[in-house]
Amino acid sequence: MAFPASTSNPYPSQSLGQVLIESKLITAEQLSQAQEMVKTTGNRLGSILIDNGWVNSESLAMALSLHLSLPLIDLKRHLVQPEALQSIPEDLARKRHLIPLDIVDGALAVVMEDPTDIGAIEELTARSGRRVLPLVGVRADIRSAIDLNYRAGDEIEKEIAEFAPSVDYVVTEEMALVSDEIDQDPVVRSVDLMLEQAYRDRASDIHISPDRDGVKVRFRIDGAMREILSLPKGSHLPLLSRIKVLADINIAERRRAQDGQFSCVFDGEEVFFRVATSDTTWGEMVVLRLLGRSDTILDLPGLGFLPAPLTSFNSMIRAPFGMVLVCGPTGSGKTTTLYAALNQLDRNDLHILTIEDPVEYNFPGINQIQVNRAAGIIFASGLRGIMRLDPDVIMVGEIRDSETANTAVQSALTGHTVLSSIHANDAPGALIRLADLGVERYLLVSSVVGIVAQRLVRQICPHCRVEKEPTLQERAAYREEMGQELISCFAGEGCNFCGQTGYLGRTGVFEVLTVGDSIRELLMRSASASDMKAEAIRRGMIPMRRDGMLKVKQGVTTPSEVMKNVYTLG
Repeated sequence: MAFPASTSNPYPSQSLGQVLIESKLITAEQLSQAQEMVKTTGNRLGSILIDNGWVNSESLAMALSLHLSLPLIDLKRHLVQPEALQSIPEDLARKRHLIPLDIVDGALAVVMEDPTDIGAIEELTARSGRRVLPLVGVRADIRSAIDLNYRAGDEIEKEIAEFAPSVDYVVTEEMALVSDEIDQDPVVRSVDLMLEQAYRDRASDIHISPDRDGVKVRFRIDGAMREILSLPKGSHLPLLSRIKVLADINIAERRRAQDGQFSCVFDGEEVFFRVATSDTTWGEMVVLRLLGRSDTILDLPGLGFLPAPLTSFNSMIRAPFGMVLVCGPTGSGKTTTLYAALNQLDRNDLHILTIEDPVEYNFPGINQIQVNRAAGIIFASGLRGIMRLDPDVIMVGEIRDSETANTAVQSALTGHTVLSSIHANDAPGALIRLADLGVERYLLVSSVVGIVAQRLVRQICPHCRVEKEPTLQERAAYREEMGQELISCFAGEGCNFCGQTGYLGRTGVFEVLTVGDSIRELLMRSASASDMKAEAIRRGMIPMRRDGMLKVKQGVTTPSEVMKNVYTLG
């Protein structure tokens, strides 16, 4: 990698404030205010300017690059070299907002948010023992590059090497105590590193599974499983015991399935972990589900609803009474949609109660009840108890059985708004599912207001998004659904930020069925789900597959993602 000769001077002559004023990006008054905030908060000048909206990070990076004659590095494309990374510790990189990039002619090339920071350059020189070549980068890209490159795998393997040979090693209950001594235990450090890495990788689940030869650690990221670590067999029981201690479940019980939960704080954000264990052929496995705080729940537009279906759904959840259902397979985002719907409601004017298994997010202003089978609190009995608490809106985590289904329908008929999820193939299929659970059709006609069916598809990575020619299969699928040819579409080439997958994050694909008179008539005549679906489409419902292809047209996802994930059984 070659850089201009001007980068050989590690001490830029102008300060960041001078550069931005000369670029006319900020005023002298704004600089003065920001410098006062630096003194009072201790935050960096660039961060304060960005956080106050006086300059955006891209403009700041461009101005520094032009005025200091330093290269502006695109960290989406440039690979961080391991030798450079090893010369600077992660804590220094995060503290100073920089990432070591490469070693060029014996000098350390470093991408910095603020290359005029003389103190940072001197500290880098002292730590690395090398001359520093400052380069310019965008703050968000630097943060992502730090998360991407400073991975915990090597550290975990190093910690595990200290205890894995001792197969009889067992973590005791006392390790649940917090002390300096315990914090230094290699098992504790290994688990902490694993949890933090999962958080930084945006994983939704951590799978720790023993097999014949060792232990596999996999993360589910954007719905896809990725193997992160392969550990020796001797690490299995210590790691599992530590997680059980955190989750407050029995560390001696290895055959019976157990579940629990705990929380950790990463970068100032509290993250909850829901833990489930089960015995397998090769030993006990554990799956941890990562859950954010309630204020991280998206609003409904952020979930991916198109304007017309969103308007319909908003009308449903604001109905004075009746049942609104969200359906789809496990992992399709039903609970997130229900929570986002609750977030739209006025918690001051409405008494909102939920019964859930488990309570995944805590909402201020909403009374939430946890299912507790040992105490006799299940969905049906809990729902009957809620009815005596004068609710306006009730959310039932899931309708699984006849008793819960009938109780929920009766609640909707007696003047309450009931939100719930149910496992069904598509929106009309949810009505058939309720009938199969023993709810009389005349009760469904009077109680169900509307149904949302959904799936999740991966979004194209915005950092490496390019236009491409679709395959023959993609053309055929698009033509079948949209009735027109797909000449070109967007896809991700694969870059550092998306792990070379071309996808980053997920969005919902929906169909929203409003239960009107024509659907009620078909339901009373015991019509099939396909007949009801045809009538709903005739009356304007956008089916899930078409919703997905509309997102292909918008460049949100790819035809192959829709073909893979948006399916129905009929």
